[in-house]
Amino acid sequence: MTDTADSALQPRTMVDADHPAVVAFAHEAVAGAQGDRERATRLYYAVRDGFRYDPYQVDLSEAGLRASRVLQDGFGWCVPKATLLAAACRAVGIPARLGLADVRNHLSTERLRAMMGTDMFYCHGYTAIHLDGHWVKATPAFNIELCRKLNLHPLEFDGSEDSIYHPFDKSGQRHMEYVALRGEFDDVPRDMLLQVFAEHYPRLAAQEADPAGQPSWDDDVAAESRRAP
Repeated sequence: MTDTADSALQPRTMVDADHPAVVAFAHEAVAGAQGDRERATRLYYAVRDGFRYDPYQVDLSEAGLRASRVLQDGFGWCVPKATLLAAACRAVGIPARLGLADVRNHLSTERLRAMMGTDMFYCHGYTAIHLDGHWVKATPAFNIELCRKLNLHPLEFDGSEDSIYHPFDKSGQRHMEYVALRGEFDDVPRDMLLQVFAEHYPRLAAQEADPAGQPSWDDDVAAESRRAP
């Protein structure tokens, strides 16, 4: 194991791998698994499908970006879900880091496009996991129910190769393309997120974290799915 991998084993402020809820979640998910690859795979699916993806409720506070917050809320957007996967991997002794990339997303809701003002998703979150002597990428953002509603291929992960967004959906329409990689981090680079959101998503950066006052992502997805040809 390299020093770089060693640094990706320690609990951090937002990758709070030592939080009791994270530790309990991780150990329950990997119970009976044989080897790190199977453990990482179990954790990937536990995070991907166990917690709803919700990009309407973005909380950029330190507390809002913690892995344990996803467990508390039962949902998260791409960065906290990737942070939870990284923290859960560390909790069972697998080095993992948060990765950020800029991607162009061609499928989202009308309301989200208006909130963002662009189809570019800056600082899209994934997880880099150290397995069998090398790093592989895993993207646990979209839960399987959401993929079915949006007619997307759910991303599978077996621990042996990168799992990132397919460029096309099941109908052959363009879905998501990676434009730039921003790096992989031992903790969430919150200052970077704040700067990027202030520059590119001022409406999202200024909104209060108030689920009761926000529109429903699930309702919007369901409505637009019904209107789709």
